[in-house]
Amino acid sequence: MRCEKVGRIEVRNLCKRFHKAGKEPFQVLENCSLTVEPGKLNVLIGPSGCGKSTLANILAGYDSPDSGEITIDGAPLKGPGTDRLMVFQETALWPWMTVMENVIFGPTVRGEMSKKEARDEATRILELVGLQDFRDKYPAQLSGGMQRRAELARALINRPKVMIMDEPFRGLDDLTRELMQEYYLKIYEKTNCTTLFITTELEEAIFLADRILIMTFLPGQIKTIIDVDLPRPRNYHVLTSKRYLQIKAEALEYLIEEGRKCFGEECSIANTMVDEFRRQADNRH
Repeated sequence: MRCEKVGRIEVRNLCKRFHKAGKEPFQVLENCSLTVEPGKLNVLIGPSGCGKSTLANILAGYDSPDSGEITIDGAPLKGPGTDRLMVFQETALWPWMTVMENVIFGPTVRGEMSKKEARDEATRILELVGLQDFRDKYPAQLSGGMQRRAELARALINRPKVMIMDEPFRGLDDLTRELMQEYYLKIYEKTNCTTLFITTELEEAIFLADRILIMTFLPGQIKTIIDVDLPRPRNYHVLTSKRYLQIKAEALEYLIEEGRKCFGEECSIANTMVDEFRRQADNRH
């Protein structure tokens, strides 16, 4: 199953404020602009609370900006739609439905597929995500990693133009998280679905991304973009490569600069970390 080369996202001068009674408006996004090319895996990273999830919710159509423009393949974004599907931090599987029932629910209830067509397509996708033997299980009978794969299957059956992943592996233990990162890459490399992946983990960002979009601290906007020119298909051997360490040191400088704004102080330990990554990269042949 390979997605068509669609899903170009263009965001221009997006602004968003939150209003609370008795308080000054809170500026979350200000003149935020970015472009996501079709078929690319873009990772959005930045300090906690910088507006990453707010931007994701706006792109998914669950919230509206105060000003600015968003287009998908040149068409203005208007509310939620099956051309953009979001995978959240917490599982959204229906607990009373089996894995198969969860996956086929969307296209059958909308009348886009007959039950037979949906089951046939779901069977192919469940094989892709490695859950073909768990189709009749309920979410509570699955591990955390399996639940995330079921979420991916439920999204992929809709053939979205864009996948928006809002820290989907957060809350998993370290080993399961690393396995899910590698598993997700295999799925992406087979489908090439345009993806905006949100994380606070730099190693995850570099391992997954074609491009890393680093956000500023509030108000949020794109500070810089780093191209990740590590070869695909990838595995965890890239984490010891010279190029990986160079990208990590470059990204850390920007993240530390924005992180300081959260605390208002110098971060000497972080500066030492950047210097160490530079040294390792320079010494690696």
